[in-house]
Amino acid sequence: MLDRLRGRLEASLGAVGRAFAKVEGSPTAWTSLGLVIALLAAAAYATGRYHGELLGGVLVLVGGWFDIVDGAVAKVTNRASKRGAFLDSTLDRVAEVALFTGILLGGYAPAAAVLLALSLSLLVSYTRAKGDALGVRLAGVGIGERSERLLIVAVSSLVGLLGWGVLVVIAVAAFTFAERSYTAVKGLGGEGPAPP
Repeated sequence: MLDRLRGRLEASLGAVGRAFAKVEGSPTAWTSLGLVIALLAAAAYATGRYHGELLGGVLVLVGGWFDIVDGAVAKVTNRASKRGAFLDSTLDRVAEVALFTGILLGGYAPAAAVLLALSLSLLVSYTRAKGDALGVRLAGVGIGERSERLLIVAVSSLVGLLGWGVLVVIAVAAFTFAERSYTAVKGLGGEGPAPP
């Protein structure tokens, strides 16, 4: 959903990319900064206090902004590459694991709920990666992509309802995982697993 909106704001993102490229032209540098901010958000959550929840929410939003910046810089500087795409995707997963670990340590939601939210979030990302590898485009399928999940975490943190936010993440991630799995299976056709 937010990725589709990002496509409509292409011209504005170009301006953002050019502005940030003047500061640092390496998309990987911005990707790394986004990871650092996510780790700081995780540390804030781990304190288990309301101020930590509030600061964590702000940092998640800031980290999400730099997740946009790295792609915009890559595009305007013509430095998009498979290596960059791999690093961006991998570090996004590291950031997500760190955030949910911080939420778990902070005690904002039951451990089982946090584990389920993280597991489903990773499964959503996995289905897209596997689908892409098999020739089925799953970007934009479902309402619980990474951008939406982070927005849910951030907003629920800012209003002091992170525990409820975790439950909403579980719901949207489960729905997205199911929808992507269905779309991929339908698009691939055939029967049985691929030979080893």
